[in-house]
Amino acid sequence: MAVPHGPASVGVARRRLRRDLGDRQIPEPVIDDAVLILSELLSNACRYARPLGPLPALGRSARAEVLGQVLVGVPSGTQPAPGGREHGEEAGQPDGGVLVRWQMHADGVLTLEVTDGGATTRPLPASPSLTSRGGRGLSIVDQLASDWGVRDAPGEVTVWAALPARARHARRTGGDARSA
Repeated sequence: MAVPHGPASVGVARRRLRRDLGDRQIPEPVIDDAVLILSELLSNACRYARPLGPLPALGRSARAEVLGQVLVGVPSGTQPAPGGREHGEEAGQPDGGVLVRWQMHADGVLTLEVTDGGATTRPLPASPSLTSRGGRGLSIVDQLASDWGVRDAPGEVTVWAALPARARHARRTGGDARSA
């Protein structure tokens, strides 16, 4: 899905991912990890990277609204369309967006991807001090995901993470059952 480049998009994407994975009956611990990973990747894209460019129907004075399976732009001052389920805040960021993707593979691995317009530096885990207010996002992704990486293409950068949905659930459930 395409979302505006800005912090309000993180909540829209998180709710959409949680709903989609819940509909697929993915175990709740896996959903929690996936939502946290997506939050970190998308927050980093909105904070440090450039947007990809203008998104169709989304401009400076638009808000995002999820209708069915499509994110659409709603001009400011208009009423939401019937059936709209979520609303982002005013874009307030330069025109452009970020692409967010997730896919459950047949082998039980969930892949999460965020594509933006790139930044001046490459995404790398940081080692912040204990008192630092940020800088832990990619370290969190590294701990939760079985693998993650960065893929470059002309004018865009994709940060992806793989999460073993079935294996993680089996380990957590198995561990809980033995200790009970």
